[in-house]
Amino acid sequence: MQDAGRIYRHIASRRGAETFITEVSMDETDEPQTPPQLLVILAAIADEGIPVQTIAPKFTGRFNKGVDYVGDARQFEKEFTEDLAVIAHAVARYGLPANLKLSVHSGSDKFSIYGPIRRALAATGAGLHLKTAGTTWLEELIGLAEAGGAGLTLAKEVYAEAFSHRDELCEPYAAVIDIDYAKLPDPATVNGWSASEYTSALRHDQANPGFNPHVRQLLHVGYKVAAKMGPRYLAMLRDCEASISRNVTENLYDRHIVPLFL
Repeated sequence: MQDAGRIYRHIASRRGAETFITEVSMDETDEPQTPPQLLVILAAIADEGIPVQTIAPKFTGRFNKGVDYVGDARQFEKEFTEDLAVIAHAVARYGLPANLKLSVHSGSDKFSIYGPIRRALAATGAGLHLKTAGTTWLEELIGLAEAGGAGLTLAKEVYAEAFSHRDELCEPYAAVIDIDYAKLPDPATVNGWSASEYTSALRHDQANPGFNPHVRQLLHVGYKVAAKMGPRYLAMLRDCEASISRNVTENLYDRHIVPLFL
């Protein structure tokens, strides 16, 4: 927390404390933090004078990138509710910001725990930060593939590059992915896929026999491939905007916002 305090003060001194929102995240540790440990962490944050607005602990269970929660949903609900109580106590006791929220990383596509989260929020009136950035990138790829033609070709190229560099792409995310390399199709196979076959493998629909969670997780951590493409990738996003925006909107609104808040 002393390191976090130094980082916060460094940023605040250069751009102004009112120009950004501060989050402290500990979700990629080896062991989950218990609610009592979270209280100690929040006390240390207050001692450092960090105006934290969201905090992301590591919960029990697996929060792998872009796929559903793996673990006991009942245990998660108990933990989540206790963490909300800890935050409410820390706000009152230590003077932390009143809008301090729990942050769930990686929060996208954790469909089996959205019910427990919604119940806890409704019971307490607490807020929530759900981190979903990676799943939006995957919806971009789905939109490219759905568009067919050059969009599909580029999506296949992204997969081929990610497959070729899978070790280096996966290494930083070892704590939050479970990929069986033997279940990743060869790029030559993917190159022969139709738009429907590509999107079936990638879109998170567990009822679809074509869905491949290993492909989804690899491409989730493979965003660097698109970043290196630079203007070529961005131009294709513009060309395929209609199918991309439709997929991004349906995913965020229908599959995330509605079950959590509406």
